[in-house]
Amino acid sequence: QVQLVESGGGLEQAGGSVRLSCAASGGTFSIWKMAWFRQAPGKEREFVAAINWRAGRTNYAGSVQGRFTISRDTAKNMVYLQMNSLKPEDTAVYYCAADRTAGLSISTMTNAYEYWGQGTQVTVSS
Repeated sequence: QVQLVESGGGLEQAGGSVRLSCAASGGTFSIWKMAWFRQAPGKEREFVAAINWRAGRTNYAGSVQGRFTISRDTAKNMVYLQMNSLKPEDTAVYYCAADRTAGLSISTMTNAYEYWGQGTQVTVSS
């Protein structure tokens, strides 16, 4: 059983930067992919970025490409999301997710990930 705990959210001005962290524990040896999703009030949860835990390949939503960077530290069982050039529309609860399905492909679908953190709020003011 994998447990995920996010941290690093908060209030930031437009144009600023925030770094989110996700600590994974319990059965991390079985993880193949980790991802960040976000959910704004009244909207569905959407894909932000993902990384293949073994190969380091990444995938980004078009709305964050070039502004956000996902990375991982396999020795510390940590995943990070560096968020630069923030926009008010980036305001959401950000969730860390993990998947144990073997392979190099990286899904952008919420139902492809079986473990989720509790979320951390990021608010961007204009």
